[in-house]
Parts: sequence; structure tokens; C-alpha cells
Amino acid sequence: MSVTKAHLTDRDQYFGQIERLVSSHTLHGSESLCRLLRYLAERSLDHPGVALKEYQIATEVFGRSSDFDPQLDSTVRVQAGRLRLKLAEYYASEGPEDPVLVELPKGTYLLSFHHRASPVPRLEERTLYEIPQTKGLERRVSSRWAAAVIALAILLVATVALMIGMVIGRAPADGTAAAANRAVPSPIRVFWNRFASGSDEPWVIFSNGAFVGRPETGMRYFSPARDSKDSILDHYTGVGEVLAIHELDGVFSRLDHRIRVKRGSLFSLDDAQNNDLIFVGSPAENLSLRELPSTQEFVFQRLKSGERKGDLAIMNVHPQAGEQKTFLGSSARPLVEDYALIGLIRGLNPARSVMILAGTTTIGTEAAVEYVCHQDTLEELLLRLSVSSSGELRPFEAVLRVKVTRGVPVEKEIVALRKTAP
Repeated sequence: MSVTKAHLTDRDQYFGQIERLVSSHTLHGSESLCRLLRYLAERSLDHPGVALKEYQIATEVFGRSSDFDPQLDSTVRVQAGRLRLKLAEYYASEGPEDPVLVELPKGTYLLSFHHRASPVPRLEERTLYEIPQTKGLERRVSSRWAAAVIALAILLVATVALMIGMVIGRAPADGTAAAANRAVPSPIRVFWNRFASGSDEPWVIFSNGAFVGRPETGMRYFSPARDSKDSILDHYTGVGEVLAIHELDGVFSRLDHRIRVKRGSLFSLDDAQNNDLIFVGSPAENLSLRELPSTQEFVFQRLKSGERKGDLAIMNVHPQAGEQKTFLGSSARPLVEDYALIGLIRGLNPARSVMILAGTTTIGTEAAVEYVCHQDTLEELLLRLSVSSSGELRPFEAVLRVKVTRGVPVEKEIVALRKTAP
């Protein structure tokens, strides 16, 4: 039953269940969710039926300032959605036998507590007065009971064997059933929902720049003024793109969804009209990006003057206070710092979505894809973005600063972010 006023024994049991949840593997490492769960439990049990406001939760749980505006900051809604998914995940994996169910119903911030129905006691647990005591009848019942138990045991073994055979026979050879049952963190589900909720496969378009020359004698970018198109080599791409495709394939496998991979030089405008797209690599090498609508607040450009003339940078079109106007990776070799762009925009067909994941170098591209494929970094991003009440992620553009060690992106942080018009 749902709680309105908890008796002392119930209250202790409910708080005990909260501590069991906080200590679980499902919530391990989610400090903010544990803090939110404890707070909601105290409020729900101490003030049953009294509604909680987003402002109250934001200031008392997440330390937001007194000028917090829930219309501009979706922190509470995002965290409540994450907690709701975590509770479902816990009871589906670690807590199927727990005596108390804790739920966070949609549309409210008050927890609901329910007792599971008590199981029917086994025969050996019943008291003597529940068993017929007539001696003659007892002997007949005992012999019949023994025969029935043996028959039922044989039937049970046969049924279990049949069920196992059916499951094995029906299991798909590619293991998709196992993938479907694999728990997927809620930040990954929310972020990739646009691309993984439909029946169509999203297309991943990776960069493969136009080169001329030969690997053994030297290669350079194709120049329309100097080179013939017949001499273009378009079958090379960076190491970052290779690792990025691997990351994306892993995420979509967890979401039980397939992706279709295509190199940029084979991409067409028809593809853009008919598919959700994920571009991996900047317009410097993913040339198909130059033909499509792209990000508006942060754009790739080559520097036209100065010591770094010709180098690729991300330009901040409308810099805000404290932001750089130009995001440019280090000139040192080996590379120690790079910048990358993450952008979600509408496609040529407004019913389609486009994700752009690109760095000023191939290492930055790898970092951008890693950022949107890992739970911890996605949590940080979602807390700063707008997510609708239905869980839909709205368009945005973000710039990452990437620290690089020995050719590997080791640290990533958002240095600029814009929520753009839907």
C-alpha cells in the first residue's frame, strides 16, 4: 500500500530500504542521486502529501543559488529522471526480493513506498493446528501427499528441461537478446534517444580527407588549383575516427540498435534527407559537412593571418563573458591540447537529427565521441542542457578543451555551451 502516515515500524523499515538502495551497486558512485534519494525520503515520510517544488530541491539538495529558475535550468528534472530509472534498474537486478518497493511516480517529487505481498508459507512452516489431526485420515493424506509430491517433482523437472531447451533453441545467434538485457545507464539512453528510438539505423559519416601523392613518397591535401581530381586518394582517415567508430558501435550495441557506417566521400544529399546522421570529424576532412547546415555558434575556420595561419580552429561567433573568441589547439608536437565540438542540430529534413562530433585534430574528434559515450561525462553535460518533460534532448552546441598525453585524450571539459532553438 502507498504511504500517507507511516507508523514507527514502517518508517524504520522504509528508511532501511533507502539505505539499502544507497549502498547498492546500482547507485554506487552516484553521490548526487543518493543525496536526492535521502532528501526525498525524509520529506515524503515527514510531510506526507505535501508537494515538493523544483526550487526547493535545487537550492537544498544541489546547492543552486536563490535566483534559480527551473525554466532555464533543468537540473532537478534531469536528476529526478535519472533516479527514477535507477530505482527501476535496482529492482530489476539487485532487489527483486526486497520487502519494500520505493518508487518516484512521474509528475511528482514525493516518493511512494509499497510492501510486497507476503509469500504463501511453505508446508513445513505451517503450525500443527493447520494440518488435519485425524489419525486415519492423516495416514491416507500422507501417502497420497507423498505420491503427489513425487509426481509433481517429475513433472517439474520435465517442464524445466523443456523450457531450457526452448530458450536455447530460440536464442539468437548474434547475442542480441543478451545485449537487450544489459543495463544501460540512463544518461546514455537520454542522450542517444533521438538516434536509437526509431526503427531506422542512424548513419555514421566518418571523415576521409582528399589527399594526393603516395604514402611511400609523401602525401598532402588535395588543392583544386594545383591538382586533378583524378589524382585524389580518399581512402585515408585518422586514428581518432577509427576509435570513435568503435566507441559509437559499442554504445548502440548496448542500446540494442544498429548503426550504418559510411565514409564522407560517398555521402549524398539524399542520405541527408532520409536519415538521422552522426558526423565524425571536422569539415576540414569530412567534406560532406560543407554542403549541409551546420552549427551556428561555434564554427570551424582556418586562420587567415598570424603565426598559425592556415591552422584549423573553432571560432566563437558570439563570445560570452570570460570565453575565448578562438579555440585553437597547441602548436607543440607532440600535441598536448586540442579543442572539439559537440553539436546537436536539425537536419535538412526537420524530422531528422544531426549530431556533429569533431576536433581540430583527429585526437579532438576521438575525445568528442568519448565524451558522449561515457556515463560520467554525459551526466555533466545533461545537467547543463535542456531536456523536455518527455525526456527529449533539445539542440545545443558545446566546445570541449582536451588535454592530450602521448597521443591520447586524457582530460575533457566543457568551456563553452549554447542551447539553440529547436
